[in-house]
Amino acid sequence: MSYTKISDKEYIANTYNRFDLEIVKGKGEFVWDENGKEYIDLSTGIAVNAFGHADEQIIDAATKQMKNFFHTSNLYYTNPCVTLAKLLTEKTGMKKVFFSNSGAEANECAIKAAREWAFVNKGEEYYNIITLKNSFHGRTITTLSATGQDVFHEKFLPLTQGFLYAQPNCADDMEKLLKENKCAAIMIETVQGEGGVIPLDEDYVKSLIELSEKYNVLIICDEVQTGNGRTGKLYGYMHYDFVPDIVSTAKGLGGGLPIGATMLGEKVKDVYKPGSHGSTFGGNPVCCAAAVNVISRIDDELLEEVCKKSEYIKKELSCAEGVVSVTGRGFMLGVETKKNASDVVKKCMEFGVLVITAKTKVRILPPLNICQQSLEKSVKIIKKAIAEA
Repeated sequence: MSYTKISDKEYIANTYNRFDLEIVKGKGEFVWDENGKEYIDLSTGIAVNAFGHADEQIIDAATKQMKNFFHTSNLYYTNPCVTLAKLLTEKTGMKKVFFSNSGAEANECAIKAAREWAFVNKGEEYYNIITLKNSFHGRTITTLSATGQDVFHEKFLPLTQGFLYAQPNCADDMEKLLKENKCAAIMIETVQGEGGVIPLDEDYVKSLIELSEKYNVLIICDEVQTGNGRTGKLYGYMHYDFVPDIVSTAKGLGGGLPIGATMLGEKVKDVYKPGSHGSTFGGNPVCCAAAVNVISRIDDELLEEVCKKSEYIKKELSCAEGVVSVTGRGFMLGVETKKNASDVVKKCMEFGVLVITAKTKVRILPPLNICQQSLEKSVKIIKKAIAEA
């Protein structure tokens, strides 16, 4: 066993069930372990490495900023921060942006914004936020509370109050909760990632829009995983032809550097005042410079390629031996297999492809710019792994 693996067990908190794999190098869609074995990485740091590993353009953008300065507090103006905010608002129609460091923090910001809006516009008792069963919104106490899965709540009680859980794709259940409770917002993932890579039905989302207007509540879209090109649109809500009141995102935004963003729509654009929210590292100029490069490169041509390659994966795997179903959108796919998903993931690793799980499914999250040759090779390996696991 390598020094890294031994020291990890000794010095790092035991929160991760790590694979027996030490990554020492990466380039594009490839990584190499300590023994020099090559893998095609279809996990991308759980949808973080939008353009794969060691992307030269991201390196150049971040390095250029690092040569100027690494960090300054949000008491001062910085150009990368405002450039990224302008780019995001122009591409989404949202009005203002708050930057943080992670998806959980972006969701915390969204929750606070929704509650403050409701406090001012509806009354202090209108604090409830309805999320969906099977959802996942983060690992802080409040975002755990927002998560609609009991398994994540165990041992952490009492949770933050004010969260209700509706049955996905059931508008009647949502309306019942809105009728019976004083609510500030509805919070959804357009594709439930940790919940099994399950997209919401289009008719259901339309119903949520109607209900939000009827009961005067905000719609928050958690785009932490679905955002930044992952589903074949810049943001997942764009598949449903509407603009939410609040959008949170992170993961792929920085292309590998830690950054979260909460985008505020017309209703909530001015909800925050100086001192009501903050983040020491939020809007870090190096991370923002990297994110400017990432968002600038996610254009229509790239998104069309993601959709085209996604259809290739779905077509090839849907009819493969041992596959029950393929769900998801774009490069956020879940494969239900007859055999145990964890066994399939281990077999894929043995054969040189890195994938992960989402509940009972094999989850596939390729880099947005993966080449067709690598994609075809990895799909063949996944088929083989499913058959032999």
